[in-house]
Parts: sequence; C-alpha cells; structure tokens
Amino acid sequence: MILEIDPHSEEPIYLQLRKQIIIGIARGDLKPNEQLPTVRQFADELGVNTMTVSKGYQQLREEGYLITDRRKGTLVAPLPVTSKKTNEENLTLLLAELYLADPDEETVQEKVQKILTSFRKDDV
Repeated sequence: MILEIDPHSEEPIYLQLRKQIIIGIARGDLKPNEQLPTVRQFADELGVNTMTVSKGYQQLREEGYLITDRRKGTLVAPLPVTSKKTNEENLTLLLAELYLADPDEETVQEKVQKILTSFRKDDV
C-alpha cells in the first residue's frame, strides 16, 4: 500500500496515516491479518519521525483497526472492525460537513454513493 503524506498539510501526519490505513482496509488494499511495516520501516519510507508513526499505529490499535502480535508485529485486525467511537455520530458529522459544503441533497447523495461504490469488493 502506498500512502501519500502531505507534510505541508495542517492535518497532523499521524492522522493522515490513520485515515489512509482505514481507507485501505475498507477498500481491501489491506487484508485482515496482513502484516504492516514496522514503525521504523514506515517512518523511513515516509521520511517522518518514528514517534509520528507510532502515534498513528497506537490510535488505530485503540480503535480496533490494528492488533499487535509479539512474533508477527503489527497486523490488520480481523473483520468486522469494531471502533470505540460511535460510527453513527461520526457519519452524521461527516454528512453534515459534506452538506454544509454543498447543500444540494442530490449532490451529497451522489458523492456518498461514489464513495460507497469504491468500497465494494470486486469478487462478485
């Protein structure tokens, strides 16, 4: 999986990392039980501090997206992932932000449908 980190973004790098890993899991780019690079490897690849990657991994572990195995390292958690955050609350906030950016309901529904379609598995 290739991550695109924008060092000039106002969003912290560990949150960029978090988001892209979650999206990778949802799209099937990262499979359950797949081993991720070590913190040091990831930091070297991205050109960031190891503490930045560690913070992203830690948040993903707390939210249930990653697990740590002493022998295998950091792995994608088996599905279904159960997040500690209330998914409905998160979705409501995201939809509110999308609606405020463009209050046309049809446009919002088209955007949501496009995103949902990107998560569908091609094994049908």
